[in-house]
Amino acid sequence: MRAYKEIYIDHSANAFGQMMDFAVNDYGLSGDEYLNMFITSGIAEQFERGNPKYIAGMSGIELAREAIRKVTGEFIQQIAEDRIYRTPEYWAGWALAQYQWNTAKSFISILRTLPFDDILKMYPTMHEADITKFYETADKIYTRNNPQTNLKRIRTAAGMSQSALAREAEVALRSIQMYEQRNKDINKASAITLVKMARVLGCSAEDLLEM
Repeated sequence: MRAYKEIYIDHSANAFGQMMDFAVNDYGLSGDEYLNMFITSGIAEQFERGNPKYIAGMSGIELAREAIRKVTGEFIQQIAEDRIYRTPEYWAGWALAQYQWNTAKSFISILRTLPFDDILKMYPTMHEADITKFYETADKIYTRNNPQTNLKRIRTAAGMSQSALAREAEVALRSIQMYEQRNKDINKASAITLVKMARVLGCSAEDLLEM
C-alpha cells in the first residue's frame, strides 16, 4: 500500500531530486554517502510513512539541511547554485522517490540492491523515457539481487501455504504476501505479528527478520 496519495508525488519527487542535487553538487557529498545520512536521520522513514511535513512541507534543500543536521549536528550555511537545467543527480533522486512511492519498499532495501551511483548510470538512457521504464529496470535488478525472504523460505520448508499461515497465525494474508514480495519491511512488523507467525512455523521471531 502506498504511503501517500498520488497528488503529493510531484512535490515529493521534485523535492527529492532537488535534495540530491544540493547534497552532491553544492554540499559535496557522494549520493550514497548522503543517502546514508538521509536514512540514519529518520527522514527516510518519514517519507515511507507519508508524513506531510516531509513529503509536502519542505523543499529539497530544507530536507538535505535537516538530514545533515540530524546526523552531524551541523547547521548548513551552504547556498544552492541557481541552475537552469536539471542535473543527473536531480533525475536520479526524482526517479528513486517515484520508485519508492510506487513499490512501497523501504529506501534501505532499495539502495541495498540499487545504489544511487548505479541509478546515476541509467541517466543517459532513461532520463527522457517514461518513468515506468525505470520501474521495470529497477524491479529486475531488485528481484535478481534479492533471493526469497526468510519468511517464504521457512514457510515453504514447513509445507504451509500463505493462506494457511494467515489463518493459523491470525495475520492478514495481504501482509504475508507483501512481506514475502519485499513490498513491506518485515523488520518493521510488530513483535506480536512476528511471534504469531514464528509460533505457527516452529521457528524464532528473529529467524523471520531480514539482515
